[in-house]
Amino acid sequence: MFDLTFWICARLKSEISEKVGFSRRPAYEDTRDMKYLRAFLNETLRLYPSVCRSPKKDATLPNKNGKPWYISAGTRCFYSVFLMHRREDLWGPDALEFDPDRFLDERLHKYLTPNPFIFLPFNAGPRICLGQQFAYNEASYFLIKLLQKFDDFSLALDVQPSLPPPEWKPEPGTTKGRDKVMLFSQLTMSVKDGLWIRMKNVNEAFQNGEK
Repeated sequence: MFDLTFWICARLKSEISEKVGFSRRPAYEDTRDMKYLRAFLNETLRLYPSVCRSPKKDATLPNKNGKPWYISAGTRCFYSVFLMHRREDLWGPDALEFDPDRFLDERLHKYLTPNPFIFLPFNAGPRICLGQQFAYNEASYFLIKLLQKFDDFSLALDVQPSLPPPEWKPEPGTTKGRDKVMLFSQLTMSVKDGLWIRMKNVNEAFQNGEK
């Protein structure tokens, strides 16, 4: 899992300060205009998506390289959005890096705009998740309230119950060894045994002269 690095946290706080401030509750109108916040959520969903589905009736899927695929009703259809979202041929040479700006700069128009179906955290098309906007609104509200009250986030690896095996060394061009915690998937993906972090109250950070 990627740390909420200082510069990302600082940009999020700057946008919160401009659009909401640090005392009042955020409203939908606020989050709608917070482009970096949405880019941060999109980048998180790109690297850590979830969920498969089962067809309710027989279906035939096109295959541009050969015969179409027949899928009978009730067949569990898995396609790895997790891996697809990390493909360099779809997202560029920095596909493995956590960088919210890819949803704001020229990379957006180079990769995602001409091919929107490379980004599928909520699926896409007529079967897109009906709860998409609710999820965005809920996550935006939570993140704003969190950053209004706390600062200096870091992973508490010394108390994290589940860690990747030490032999999982980072390998260039792969995701192996990049995540600092173990991921777990049932219906949706999460961090195994929860994500343990340390953070400071904003007032405490100011009192200690850290901000």
